[in-house]
Amino acid sequence: MNTAVLTRAGIAAAGAALLVGGLTACGTGKADGKGDAKTAEAAKAETPAEAVKASYAKTVAAKFATYGMTITSGSGKAEQLSGTKGWYPSTTAIDDKGDGANQVMIGDVVYTHSDKPLEGKSWMKMNLNKDGKPRSRFNDDPADYLAVLLGQQKVTLVGTEQIDGAAARHFKAALTNADLLAADESTKVMEAANRQYLHEALKEYTSLDVDLWIGKDGYPVRVDSAQGTKDGTTKVSAKFSGYGTTAPVSAPPADQVADFDEVMKGIDDKLKGVDDTLKEADKTLKDAGLGGLGGS
Repeated sequence: MNTAVLTRAGIAAAGAALLVGGLTACGTGKADGKGDAKTAEAAKAETPAEAVKASYAKTVAAKFATYGMTITSGSGKAEQLSGTKGWYPSTTAIDDKGDGANQVMIGDVVYTHSDKPLEGKSWMKMNLNKDGKPRSRFNDDPADYLAVLLGQQKVTLVGTEQIDGAAARHFKAALTNADLLAADESTKVMEAANRQYLHEALKEYTSLDVDLWIGKDGYPVRVDSAQGTKDGTTKVSAKFSGYGTTAPVSAPPADQVADFDEVMKGIDDKLKGVDDTLKEADKTLKDAGLGGLGGS
Protein backbone atom coordinates (compact mmCIF):
# COMPACT_ATOMS: atom_id res chain seq x y z
CA MET A 1 0.00 0.00 0.00
CA ASN A 2 1.04 3.66 -0.28
CA THR A 3 1.71 4.02 3.44
CA ALA A 4 2.32 7.76 3.28
CA VAL A 5 -1.05 8.37 1.62
CA LEU A 6 -2.81 5.98 3.97
CA THR A 7 -1.18 7.52 7.01
CA ARG A 8 -1.97 11.08 5.93
CA ALA A 9 -5.53 10.06 5.16
CA GLY A 10 -5.88 8.32 8.51
CA ILE A 11 -4.43 11.25 10.44
CA ALA A 12 -6.57 13.73 8.51
CA ALA A 13 -9.72 11.72 9.16
CA ALA A 14 -8.88 11.27 12.83
CA GLY A 15 -7.99 14.94 13.16
CA ALA A 16 -11.23 16.03 11.52
CA ALA A 17 -13.24 13.79 13.80
CA LEU A 18 -11.49 15.15 16.88
CA LEU A 19 -11.94 18.73 15.68
CA VAL A 20 -15.64 18.28 15.04
CA GLY A 21 -16.08 16.49 18.36
CA GLY A 22 -14.17 19.22 20.17
CA LEU A 23 -16.19 22.02 18.59
CA THR A 24 -19.42 20.21 19.39
CA ALA A 25 -18.39 19.71 23.00
CA CYS A 26 -17.29 23.32 23.36
CA GLY A 27 -20.47 24.61 21.76
CA THR A 28 -22.96 22.51 23.68
CA GLY A 29 -21.27 21.39 26.90
CA LYS A 30 -22.30 24.39 28.95
CA ALA A 31 -25.76 24.58 27.46
CA ASP A 32 -26.94 21.03 28.10
CA GLY A 33 -24.31 19.53 30.41
CA LYS A 34 -23.67 16.66 28.01
CA GLY A 35 -20.17 17.65 26.88
CA ASP A 36 -18.34 15.33 29.24
CA ALA A 37 -20.68 12.46 28.49
CA LYS A 38 -20.19 12.86 24.75
CA THR A 39 -16.42 12.93 25.18
CA ALA A 40 -16.50 9.76 27.25
CA GLU A 41 -18.80 8.11 24.72
CA ALA A 42 -16.47 9.03 21.85
CA ALA A 43 -13.48 7.59 23.73
CA LYS A 44 -15.31 4.30 24.12
CA ALA A 45 -16.49 4.19 20.50
CA GLU A 46 -13.28 2.70 19.06
CA THR A 47 -13.68 -1.04 18.66
CA PRO A 48 -10.75 -3.48 18.98
CA ALA A 49 -10.78 -3.88 15.19
CA GLU A 50 -10.56 -0.11 14.74
CA ALA A 51 -7.74 0.15 17.28
CA VAL A 52 -5.75 -2.53 15.45
CA LYS A 53 -6.37 -0.87 12.08
CA ALA A 54 -5.21 2.54 13.35
CA SER A 55 -2.12 1.06 14.97
CA TYR A 56 -1.28 -0.87 11.79
CA ALA A 57 -1.40 2.27 9.64
CA LYS A 58 0.83 4.15 12.07
CA THR A 59 3.26 1.27 12.49
CA VAL A 60 3.65 0.74 8.74
CA ALA A 61 4.69 4.37 8.34
CA ALA A 62 7.37 4.02 11.04
CA LYS A 63 9.16 1.30 8.99
CA PHE A 64 11.60 0.20 11.75
CA ALA A 65 11.73 -0.50 15.50
CA THR A 66 14.14 -2.00 18.01
CA TYR A 67 13.19 -5.28 19.64
CA GLY A 68 14.02 -7.68 22.43
CA MET A 69 12.62 -11.16 21.91
CA THR A 70 12.52 -14.59 23.51
CA ILE A 71 11.67 -17.54 21.26
CA THR A 72 10.79 -20.84 22.92
CA SER A 73 10.53 -23.92 20.71
CA GLY A 74 8.25 -26.89 21.27
CA SER A 75 11.14 -28.71 22.94
CA GLY A 76 11.37 -25.96 25.54
CA LYS A 77 14.66 -24.53 24.29
CA ALA A 78 14.66 -20.73 24.60
CA GLU A 79 16.63 -18.25 22.52
CA GLN A 80 16.95 -14.55 23.25
CA LEU A 81 17.44 -12.07 20.43
CA SER A 82 17.67 -8.30 20.16
CA GLY A 83 18.30 -5.77 17.44
CA THR A 84 16.19 -4.05 14.78
CA LYS A 85 13.11 -5.17 12.85
CA GLY A 86 11.86 -3.63 9.62
CA TRP A 87 8.86 -4.35 7.43
CA TYR A 88 7.84 -3.96 3.78
CA PRO A 89 10.36 -5.23 2.90
CA SER A 90 10.98 -7.68 5.72
CA THR A 91 14.32 -7.03 7.44
CA THR A 92 16.02 -8.11 10.65
CA ALA A 93 19.29 -7.17 12.32
CA ILE A 94 20.44 -9.33 15.22
CA ASP A 95 22.86 -7.95 17.80
CA ASP A 96 23.62 -10.78 20.23
CA LYS A 97 26.89 -9.33 21.51
CA GLY A 98 25.78 -5.77 22.21
CA ASP A 99 28.35 -4.24 19.88
CA GLY A 100 26.37 -3.91 16.66
CA ALA A 101 24.53 -6.25 14.32
CA ASN A 102 26.34 -9.51 13.60
CA GLN A 103 23.59 -10.98 11.44
CA VAL A 104 21.42 -9.10 8.96
CA MET A 105 18.54 -10.41 6.89
CA ILE A 106 17.08 -8.35 4.05
CA GLY A 107 14.37 -10.19 2.15
CA ASP A 108 15.86 -13.56 1.25
CA VAL A 109 19.49 -12.55 1.74
CA VAL A 110 21.31 -13.28 5.01
CA TYR A 111 24.59 -11.58 5.97
CA THR A 112 26.61 -13.11 8.80
CA HIS A 113 29.57 -11.39 10.45
CA SER A 114 32.68 -13.33 11.42
CA ASP A 115 35.55 -12.34 13.70
CA LYS A 116 37.79 -14.38 11.38
CA PRO A 117 37.64 -12.73 7.93
CA LEU A 118 37.52 -15.02 4.91
CA GLU A 119 39.62 -13.81 2.01
CA GLY A 120 39.90 -10.49 3.82
CA LYS A 121 36.12 -10.08 4.11
CA SER A 122 34.35 -10.10 7.47
CA TRP A 123 30.80 -10.78 6.19
CA MET A 124 29.40 -13.82 4.40
CA LYS A 125 26.30 -13.47 2.20
CA MET A 126 23.87 -16.32 1.54
CA ASN A 127 20.81 -16.06 -0.71
CA LEU A 128 18.00 -18.33 0.50
CA ASN A 129 16.09 -17.80 -2.73
CA LYS A 130 17.51 -20.64 -4.83
CA ASP A 131 14.64 -21.24 -7.24
CA GLY A 132 13.84 -17.65 -8.16
CA LYS A 133 10.71 -17.56 -6.00
CA PRO A 134 10.61 -15.30 -2.91
CA ARG A 135 10.42 -17.21 0.35
CA SER A 136 7.44 -16.18 2.47
CA ARG A 137 8.06 -16.06 6.20
CA PHE A 138 6.43 -14.57 9.28
CA ASN A 139 8.95 -11.99 10.47
CA ASP A 140 7.63 -11.57 14.05
CA ASP A 141 7.68 -7.81 13.56
CA PRO A 142 4.94 -5.50 14.90
CA ALA A 143 3.45 -4.92 11.44
CA ASP A 144 3.12 -8.69 10.93
CA TYR A 145 1.32 -9.16 14.23
CA LEU A 146 -1.06 -6.28 13.58
CA ALA A 147 -1.67 -7.53 10.04
CA VAL A 148 -2.91 -10.94 11.20
CA LEU A 149 -5.43 -9.14 13.42
CA LEU A 150 -6.80 -6.88 10.66
CA GLY A 151 -10.49 -7.56 10.11
CA GLN A 152 -10.58 -10.28 12.78
CA GLN A 153 -13.80 -10.17 14.78
CA LYS A 154 -12.19 -12.45 17.39
CA VAL A 155 -9.96 -9.63 18.66
CA THR A 156 -11.05 -8.54 22.13
CA LEU A 157 -9.93 -5.80 24.50
CA VAL A 158 -8.73 -7.29 27.77
CA GLY A 159 -8.15 -3.93 29.45
CA THR A 160 -5.49 -1.34 30.19
CA GLU A 161 -2.29 -2.63 31.82
CA GLN A 162 1.17 -1.39 32.72
CA ILE A 163 4.05 -2.33 30.41
CA ASP A 164 7.42 -1.12 31.66
CA GLY A 165 5.69 1.53 33.74
CA ALA A 166 3.46 2.91 30.98
CA ALA A 167 -0.22 2.29 30.31
CA ALA A 168 -1.06 0.12 27.31
CA ARG A 169 -4.25 -1.44 26.01
CA HIS A 170 -4.14 -5.24 25.97
CA PHE A 171 -5.81 -6.97 23.01
CA LYS A 172 -6.18 -10.72 22.59
CA ALA A 173 -7.15 -13.17 19.84
CA ALA A 174 -7.05 -16.94 19.29
CA LEU A 175 -6.99 -17.59 15.53
CA THR A 176 -7.36 -20.74 13.45
CA ASN A 177 -5.68 -21.41 10.11
CA ALA A 178 -8.87 -20.31 8.33
CA ASP A 179 -8.88 -17.06 10.32
CA LEU A 180 -5.24 -16.39 9.41
CA LEU A 181 -5.83 -16.89 5.70
CA ALA A 182 -8.73 -14.43 5.89
CA ALA A 183 -6.64 -11.73 7.62
CA ASP A 184 -7.33 -8.28 6.14
CA GLU A 185 -9.59 -9.66 3.41
CA SER A 186 -12.57 -7.78 4.83
CA THR A 187 -10.75 -4.48 5.35
CA LYS A 188 -8.19 -4.40 2.49
CA VAL A 189 -5.91 -2.12 4.51
CA MET A 190 -2.75 -3.82 3.28
CA GLU A 191 -1.29 -3.60 -0.19
CA ALA A 192 -2.35 -6.66 -2.17
CA ALA A 193 1.23 -7.94 -2.53
CA ASN A 194 1.84 -7.67 1.22
CA ARG A 195 -1.45 -9.42 1.97
CA GLN A 196 -0.57 -12.29 -0.38
CA TYR A 197 2.90 -12.57 1.16
CA LEU A 198 1.38 -12.75 4.65
CA HIS A 199 -1.08 -15.46 3.62
CA GLU A 200 1.71 -17.53 2.07
CA ALA A 201 3.75 -17.18 5.26
CA LEU A 202 0.82 -18.36 7.39
CA LYS A 203 -0.25 -21.38 5.33
CA GLU A 204 1.63 -23.82 7.56
CA TYR A 205 0.19 -22.39 10.78
CA THR A 206 -2.56 -24.45 12.37
CA SER A 207 -3.23 -21.76 14.97
CA LEU A 208 -1.94 -18.44 16.26
CA ASP A 209 -2.75 -17.05 19.70
CA VAL A 210 -1.81 -13.40 20.10
CA ASP A 211 -1.68 -11.05 23.08
CA LEU A 212 -0.80 -7.55 21.91
CA TRP A 213 -0.35 -4.34 23.89
CA ILE A 214 -0.72 -0.94 22.20
CA GLY A 215 0.77 2.08 23.97
CA LYS A 216 -0.73 5.55 24.27
CA ASP A 217 1.21 6.63 21.19
CA GLY A 218 -0.59 4.01 19.09
CA TYR A 219 2.40 1.69 18.59
CA PRO A 220 2.61 -1.94 19.77
CA VAL A 221 4.93 -2.17 22.77
CA ARG A 222 4.65 -5.88 23.50
CA VAL A 223 3.45 -9.03 21.74
CA ASP A 224 3.19 -12.56 23.12
CA SER A 225 2.25 -15.31 20.67
CA ALA A 226 1.87 -19.07 20.44
CA GLN A 227 2.41 -20.24 16.87
CA GLY A 228 1.06 -23.71 16.15
CA THR A 229 2.25 -25.90 13.26
CA LYS A 230 2.23 -29.64 12.56
CA ASP A 231 5.66 -29.78 14.20
CA GLY A 232 4.52 -28.25 17.49
CA THR A 233 4.06 -24.85 19.07
CA THR A 234 6.62 -22.05 19.19
CA LYS A 235 6.14 -19.27 21.72
CA VAL A 236 7.43 -15.76 21.12
CA SER A 237 7.50 -12.88 23.60
CA ALA A 238 8.70 -9.57 22.19
CA LYS A 239 8.94 -5.92 23.18
CA PHE A 240 9.25 -3.11 20.64
CA SER A 241 10.31 0.53 20.89
CA GLY A 242 11.99 3.32 18.94
CA TYR A 243 9.36 3.61 16.21
CA GLY A 244 10.32 6.26 13.69
CA THR A 245 13.71 6.90 15.33
CA THR A 246 15.47 3.57 14.82
CA ALA A 247 18.14 3.50 12.13
CA PRO A 248 17.17 1.40 9.08
CA VAL A 249 18.53 -2.10 8.60
CA SER A 250 21.09 -1.99 5.81
CA ALA A 251 23.44 -4.43 4.10
CA PRO A 252 27.16 -4.37 4.98
CA PRO A 253 29.52 -2.57 2.54
CA ALA A 254 29.89 -4.68 -0.60
CA ASP A 255 33.69 -4.73 -0.38
CA GLN A 256 33.42 -6.45 3.01
CA VAL A 257 31.10 -9.24 1.84
CA ALA A 258 32.04 -12.69 0.53
CA ASP A 259 29.39 -14.63 -1.39
CA PHE A 260 28.73 -18.08 0.08
CA ASP A 261 27.97 -19.68 -3.30
CA GLU A 262 31.15 -18.29 -4.84
CA VAL A 263 33.23 -19.42 -1.86
CA MET A 264 31.77 -22.92 -2.08
CA LYS A 265 32.36 -23.00 -5.83
CA GLY A 266 36.00 -22.08 -5.21
CA ILE A 267 36.31 -24.88 -2.67
CA ASP A 268 34.66 -27.33 -5.07
CA ASP A 269 37.06 -26.28 -7.84
CA LYS A 270 40.03 -26.79 -5.53
CA LEU A 271 38.76 -30.18 -4.41
CA LYS A 272 38.21 -31.16 -8.03
CA GLY A 273 41.79 -30.14 -8.77
CA VAL A 274 43.04 -32.31 -5.91
CA ASP A 275 40.86 -35.18 -7.09
CA ASP A 276 42.21 -34.90 -10.64
CA THR A 277 45.78 -34.88 -9.30
CA LEU A 278 45.13 -38.00 -7.21
CA LYS A 279 43.59 -39.78 -10.18
CA GLU A 280 46.61 -38.94 -12.32
CA ALA A 281 48.98 -40.17 -9.59
CA ASP A 282 46.97 -43.36 -9.24
CA LYS A 283 47.19 -43.98 -13.01
CA THR A 284 50.93 -43.34 -13.02
CA LEU A 285 51.49 -45.83 -10.21
CA LYS A 286 49.36 -48.45 -11.91
CA ASP A 287 51.15 -47.95 -15.22
CA ALA A 288 54.40 -48.51 -13.35
CA GLY A 289 53.06 -51.77 -11.96
CA LEU A 290 52.94 -50.43 -8.41
CA GLY A 291 49.25 -51.13 -7.80
CA GLY A 292 48.08 -47.52 -7.63
CA LEU A 293 47.25 -45.42 -4.56
CA GLY A 294 45.10 -48.20 -3.16
CA GLY A 295 48.03 -50.59 -3.09
CA SER A 296 48.39 -53.94 -4.84
